[in-house]
Amino acid sequence: MKVELVTTLKRQATRILADLHESKEPVLITEHGKPSAYLVDVEDFELMQNRVNLLEGLARGEAAFSEGRIISHTQAKERMSKWLK
Repeated sequence: MKVELVTTLKRQATRILADLHESKEPVLITEHGKPSAYLVDVEDFELMQNRVNLLEGLARGEAAFSEGRIISHTQAKERMSKWLK
């Protein structure tokens, strides 16, 4: 992973973004020697967001199952019928 100072980002944003788009490698931005932010490609960020959403949905499903909040396939089809037309 590349590491850049925030001052370098301010001065050379175009070059850093071009490198990011070419390499697809995240860039760690530091301020005063400490990590401050990650700079990631838009497509990679959206992919990460989709993965997080999927994992959150799976976690909600597992919690519902553990709590006994389940219905049969037939009941699910009946509830979803208005969206499945």
